[in-house]
Amino acid sequence: MKTSSSRIAGLGTTIFAEMSAQAARTGAVNLGQGFPDTDGPVDVVDHAVEALRGGRNQYAPGIGAPELRIAIAAHQQRFHGLTVDPDTEVAVTTGATEAIAAALLGLVDPGDEIIVLEPYYDSYVAMIQMAGAVRRPVTLRAPDFRLPVDELRAAVSPRTTAILLNSPHNPTGTVLRRDELQVVADIAIEHDLVVISDEVYEHLTFDGVPHVPVATLSGMAERTLTISSGGKTFSFTGWKVGWATGPAPLVAAMVGAKQFLTYTSGSPLQPAIAHALGADDAYFNDFTARLQSQRDQLCDGLRSIGFEVFVPQGTYFATTDIRPLGFEDGPDFCRRLPELVGVAAIPHQVFYDERPGRDNPGRPLVRWAFCKQPAVIAEAMSRLQGLVPDV
Repeated sequence: MKTSSSRIAGLGTTIFAEMSAQAARTGAVNLGQGFPDTDGPVDVVDHAVEALRGGRNQYAPGIGAPELRIAIAAHQQRFHGLTVDPDTEVAVTTGATEAIAAALLGLVDPGDEIIVLEPYYDSYVAMIQMAGAVRRPVTLRAPDFRLPVDELRAAVSPRTTAILLNSPHNPTGTVLRRDELQVVADIAIEHDLVVISDEVYEHLTFDGVPHVPVATLSGMAERTLTISSGGKTFSFTGWKVGWATGPAPLVAAMVGAKQFLTYTSGSPLQPAIAHALGADDAYFNDFTARLQSQRDQLCDGLRSIGFEVFVPQGTYFATTDIRPLGFEDGPDFCRRLPELVGVAAIPHQVFYDERPGRDNPGRPLVRWAFCKQPAVIAEAMSRLQGLVPDV
């Protein structure tokens, strides 16, 4: 009896599920999976409750509730100066993860080559494989994790059809600069490529570093599918309300695949996220400031313990090199960490390809989440002191 298909061969269980399960089993402080430990705004929850009690419990339209599509279009105009038609250039998805999956299934043919930034968020690898496409990695390297533009140019071949972009970038925390994005745009235009741009951390950039959507660059609005969600920005990751915006043909192709995945979901949650997107500037500014403070707390704590810390420009995550503390192997370190000191983290190695003749550049790197309450971060840092030998 055949028990699995080649589409999922080698994918295994996501590292996030594995480490979160280990954290739960051991009672470890979970700085691995990127979910907040506090809920989002109460007024947004109230809108969801109102929708539940008001009869918004049947299927929403396949492309999303009208008020949410209108709110997404208004958000794109307000924050990025992008004009999109809420009826043809916006679609709501079951989180950004489904948007990425549906975009790849709807836009990519078997054998197509997709350029993608390595280290990758793990669903990228899975969905490129399920689509039958071939990934062409362009590796961001420590300590600065900048885009190697010459390698990006060299990655293009006659079979390349798309670039899968992620900025602010998970797991490194890099925010691509305008000049780096301009190279992406130049390549995409020259070779007539589609750009699928994952921008779920668009409101989480720090130290005044701006997030520049690639669709805002000249010639890119007509070839870019931009993906985001309400989960990270409003601390409702479990609601799984995401979206994609872009030219009507690209949105239609994504919806063509999405309709056979979930069709629609989260009907009473969609009007609540529509309300959230209309929050005043103070919400977005305060949210970013709070996460920047938690980033600084985490990075300072990790540095004081002895890790080499690569301070992120955005996202929920900071990266460390574990070698200064005498460790070499990130996956082994992370699997032992909950038992050693009661903290969970994620090894970078799983976000890179294993390629013959290359040492995995993620092997000594570990990702830590700072989307946690300051008291939780402080407890984790206290426990991690147990890694430092007594003198």
